[in-house]
Amino acid sequence: MSMQTQIEQKLAAAIACKHLHVENESHMHARGEDSHFKVTVVSEQFSGQRLLQRHRAINEVLADELREHIHALAIHAYTPEEFSERKGQAPQSPNCLGGSKFD
Repeated sequence: MSMQTQIEQKLAAAIACKHLHVENESHMHARGEDSHFKVTVVSEQFSGQRLLQRHRAINEVLADELREHIHALAIHAYTPEEFSERKGQAPQSPNCLGGSKFD
């Protein structure tokens, strides 16, 4: 199973998502395959939660993947109303500036 599929399945099982999109952005970086991801999660569960709480919830679900496989994870977590206000779009990720202290 690909890391992208694994992320999708774990988030879908743990969070009642109205919308879930997982994008593998590894091609934008020199770190290798299946290392950089962007997730957009829309859920009623996020109502009344601060951004930090939402990110922590997603990080908890993906703790093993973050510890072992994922180098970078861009998280966009919205309520359905917030996502609607954004016209159903999450921000684009910035281009990689190259170079890594880890290589």
